[in-house]
Amino acid sequence: MIKVNLLPYWEEKKKAGIKRQIFILSLSFSLFLIIIASVHIYMVLGINSLEKRVKNAEVRLKKLTQITGDVEKFKKDKAIVMKKLKVITDLEHNRKDPLYLLLEVANGIPQGKIWLTSISEKGDALYLTGIAMDNSAIALFMINLKMSAYINSVDLITSSLATVSNTKVMNFTLSCALRRG
Repeated sequence: MIKVNLLPYWEEKKKAGIKRQIFILSLSFSLFLIIIASVHIYMVLGINSLEKRVKNAEVRLKKLTQITGDVEKFKKDKAIVMKKLKVITDLEHNRKDPLYLLLEVANGIPQGKIWLTSISEKGDALYLTGIAMDNSAIALFMINLKMSAYINSVDLITSSLATVSNTKVMNFTLSCALRRG
């Protein structure tokens, strides 16, 4: 005898297949959501960590900027102090030069033959104006000045004949190049 199954078995297989597909699809979707949520949480935590590091770096940068500003201020102050020390050192070094220069000029004057009426200094030049008995006294005075350690060269600017108390004398002006340092 032939058995005939009147129940539609293919519908049950189809329903079982659909249930299995729905189960796999929902499991896949759930797994997908879990992965997305995990990646999102990981990214949020990473971003928070980086934001904290950025804030810490900004605080450190502000501190370092302040320290660098202080260092720059100290460098500027040091440069100013060094300039002032150099000026003081130069002044101390050159303090006695005018005294020695005047001593050299005084020692170079021929006794009783030359009288200085003015001495002026402009930069590295010394100007001497005076009265001499004759041209040879002026020449001797120029030779004496050239031998000085403080004078490089001596030039006669003017020499003219004048009369003072019925005596003929020579008015003169000399320019001397000074030796510095």
